[in-house]
Amino acid sequence: MIQSMTGYGKTVLQLPTKKITIELKSLNSKNLDLNIRIPAYYREKELYIRKKLATALVRGKVDFSVFIENNGVELSSKINENVVKEYMHQLRKIVDSNEVELLKMAVKLPDSLKTEREELDEKEWAQINVAIENTIDEITTYRIDEGKVLLEDFVLRISIIEDLLEKVVEIDPKRIEQVKEKLRKSIAELETNIDQNRFEQELIYYIEKLDITEEKVRLKNHLDYFKKALKSDDSNGKKLGFITQEIGREINTIGSKSNFAPMQKLVVQMKDELEKIKEQNLNVL
Repeated sequence: MIQSMTGYGKTVLQLPTKKITIELKSLNSKNLDLNIRIPAYYREKELYIRKKLATALVRGKVDFSVFIENNGVELSSKINENVVKEYMHQLRKIVDSNEVELLKMAVKLPDSLKTEREELDEKEWAQINVAIENTIDEITTYRIDEGKVLLEDFVLRISIIEDLLEKVVEIDPKRIEQVKEKLRKSIAELETNIDQNRFEQELIYYIEKLDITEEKVRLKNHLDYFKKALKSDDSNGKKLGFITQEIGREINTIGSKSNFAPMQKLVVQMKDELEKIKEQNLNVL
């Protein structure tokens, strides 16, 4: 089943002292392009997160974010009491002021506040890890649902190209007859005697150069292969891209050999449908 590279997942984890929000967004990209934003004290887990996302998401422009909202119970900065008291003791010697004013001056001086670095809590991380897995599951479900929409569109477009190919096959004999008739008229307008046997040989040679039998067979095979690839267990947008290149090559060759307006019109319609397939395939994982 094919998957889209476009997806979104979000998980909110409520802990006793904080709320943690994990978000995953992905768009189409030729390769995996990971952008990770996490608090500094989770930085040691970044490599682990990258491997986890790379394994699960494979390809796409992926933005992963962890947002922390503290409920105010824990403070990362605290007053350094000993330093503040020493500042106030020294200030009393040089400033005639009350205790409140001395305190205001002391807390503005260096090292009056001490910042306590928050360390990674392994129990907390275990809960976050589960939340990350839930978010990955959510974005994967989103990608699968988007893939179903792409699948329906691919099947429709391929079906249209197959119908147009059948019309090409139907009008091909008429095309050959018209080409022969044009050549006969051109010779007749020259008003000169020709070797009929030589003319027939040249005519056969010319018609063989315009023959599209091989192209019709190969195009049909490529269309069947594309439909088969859509039903494979994995999602391989690059493989589908290679097949569309081969489909386009056969369509172009039919167009260049057609020399027949009704057939060229069908070829233009096939090209239009193929371009729509190529555009949509850019989103396939």
